[in-house]
Amino acid sequence: MTNQSPAWSWGKKSDENVMFSDSPLLEAISWTDAFEGSTGRGVKVCVIDSGIDNQHPAIAGAVRGWAEPILDGEGNVTISLEPHEDLFGHGTACSGIIREIAPDVELYSVRVLGRRLSGKAATFSAGLRWAIENGMQVVNLSMGATVQEYYSVFHELADEAYFKGMIWVTAANNMPIVSYPSLYATSISVACYEGDSLNEPIEFYYNPLPPVEFGSKGVDVRVAWQDDGYINATGNSFAAPHITGIVALLLEKHPELTAYQVKTVLRSLAKNVRKP
Repeated sequence: MTNQSPAWSWGKKSDENVMFSDSPLLEAISWTDAFEGSTGRGVKVCVIDSGIDNQHPAIAGAVRGWAEPILDGEGNVTISLEPHEDLFGHGTACSGIIREIAPDVELYSVRVLGRRLSGKAATFSAGLRWAIENGMQVVNLSMGATVQEYYSVFHELADEAYFKGMIWVTAANNMPIVSYPSLYATSISVACYEGDSLNEPIEFYYNPLPPVEFGSKGVDVRVAWQDDGYINATGNSFAAPHITGIVALLLEKHPELTAYQVKTVLRSLAKNVRKP
């Protein structure tokens, strides 16, 4: 994995990295109120990726279900619910980060990427559809699509998930190109925050220049990988699951929160937002 900074990342030397004032209406929100005592227990987190190695020490059998959209030669998609392996290591890496923050989440693996970390938009959209229909609460999307013809398809799925209260945490593309669903307003979009000021996995920053909304650890991160191993990796892919884990903590303690309320809480608790 390369340590070249992703295009959407930013850091402490950025001209835009200033402290932002919070609304007096939100001054009662604190880390203690939001997260204290929470481990993500009972929260269903779906990782749509290359699969999850359920036997990896970082995962420790936390996967509760599997789904794999399979595309036939005629363009029809069926869903296999059989347990599967991680074909690349990427899904295990993201899942390990989530469990580092929220160790008691219920993981669900939806495999839509292959051994070259590539896939079809049709299987990607089918995986999202499965997550919506099966009551997932949080979906980690450390991937995205750039095929313009699928823009409206993914947009409709994003809206449907949003109205059902499902939260999509999405990684911005590492390249300066349009990808989705990371740039949809209904998603929580995440990129790397560079610098040494993120001392804990649950620390993150608010980005004043959307469409990417939040920045978290994603540079030279130690992540779980294939063959029970670990590597150091850089990318927005590894920033997003930090926010996914934080959202899982929040939802265990406050399951009534809607998607837009979760965004509001995150913005209020960001490291560069000053309390009144």
